[in-house]
Amino acid sequence: MKKKIVFLLLLIFTIYILCVPKDAVAAAGAGLVLWYERVLPALLPFAILSNLFIYSNYLHVLTRWIAPVLKKLFFVSESGAFVLFSGFLFGFPMGSKNCAELLHCGQMAKEEADILFIITNNISPVFISSFIFYEQLKMPSLILPALLILYLPPLVLGAFLLRKNRRRGNGQEIIQKKPTSGSQMNFKIIDAGIMNGFETLARLGGYIMLFSMIASMLQKLPLPVPAILMLTGITEITNGISRLSGSLADPVFQFLFAVGFTAFGGLSGIAQTSSMVKGTGLSMKKYCLVKLALTVLSLCLAWIFVIFYRPHWR
Repeated sequence: MKKKIVFLLLLIFTIYILCVPKDAVAAAGAGLVLWYERVLPALLPFAILSNLFIYSNYLHVLTRWIAPVLKKLFFVSESGAFVLFSGFLFGFPMGSKNCAELLHCGQMAKEEADILFIITNNISPVFISSFIFYEQLKMPSLILPALLILYLPPLVLGAFLLRKNRRRGNGQEIIQKKPTSGSQMNFKIIDAGIMNGFETLARLGGYIMLFSMIASMLQKLPLPVPAILMLTGITEITNGISRLSGSLADPVFQFLFAVGFTAFGGLSGIAQTSSMVKGTGLSMKKYCLVKLALTVLSLCLAWIFVIFYRPHWR
């Protein structure tokens, strides 16, 4: 049954490309432009540097500055502190990617990675502030409330689960093996880090292009505007958010939809995350369920904020 549904969806998508090639090519181009102009320059340097730190065994030099504080707040190991720091600062998909890399080379316990790859895989604060609230919604005054609404739920959940994990004694501090004997840096490690970074970003580009085309196809459906907007944002958040101002006149609903789309990350984000953690044993089913719960919680916080802030809405 599942294979038949997947085959049917692929058939419909192929027919769409053949019947409306102009729109399909335009959507693919828009997705690739987004990847080239925003995703590639923002994430490629950090993807390469993360690999260099991990596989040269210099990670402990970096984490000794940030780990003491994060260990007290979130009960993470040194490797977990790096994932937490990089995931929230640089944004999706650095959290899941670094979890997968550290788990692969034996520098993180799976129980800790199971928690961190879910709570750190969020849209970056730079993307939220610049693209969503400055460029699209024209609501710069709501950047700080939005960041708190989007980041507090995963941070609180992460602190709770990581404390619980430590109490169970799951060996967060145990490093099973070293990727190298001592700290070292050579051209082999640098070349591997660069190629890994480009491979990661090329994969993301493919998913962004594919889901931009799917979002374009959904916009052709004979459905009410709110339904089309919802389907588009759930599929690929950039396309959904870019349509908010043209589809919804009320800024309150623009804000609520933007929070919902961003908290969920879109089906495109789920597919990209799955590609990052493939072969690690990290549960995508658990990831999706927790992501849905965090999205609902963020929407509830956004609605509470709107109730108190609406009289002063600009």
